[in-house]
Amino acid sequence: MIDIDKTLMPWIGRSMKVIDYFIADRFSKRGIDLTKVQWLLLMRLKQINGESQLNLACFTNRDKASLTRIITTMEKKNLVARIPSTSDKRINHVFITSNGEKILKMAMPVVDEMIEEMQTGLSEEERIVAIKVLKKLMNNIESIEQVALESK
Repeated sequence: MIDIDKTLMPWIGRSMKVIDYFIADRFSKRGIDLTKVQWLLLMRLKQINGESQLNLACFTNRDKASLTRIITTMEKKNLVARIPSTSDKRINHVFITSNGEKILKMAMPVVDEMIEEMQTGLSEEERIVAIKVLKKLMNNIESIEQVALESK
């Protein structure tokens, strides 16, 4: 039988939970009313303003209904605006608002600080290796999922 604590899966899961709590706590202490996913969406919209909801769902690995709830919450906070496509009314494009840009600007120094703190004691080589290993795991899972989809 496999000793699960000697595999990567539980450590990645635990790490993500700790990171999620760390981000939520730090944002809260700084008076920034954002979740990790809301911050990620604002970052994405800063890069690709007007991204479709479907693409944002793929980007965040969320189903459409879950992302719709997140976008609705963000609209209520005046962080984003959802505008139907002129060519296809089934498609919504999401735009960052000026308030969303302001909140993102407030959050960025906090995020930079968190990244520095989380990576304390890691060498550049260790960070590169960790990223390489995590990418390899993601590629393995995506390959397995693709094979499963093709066999259906």
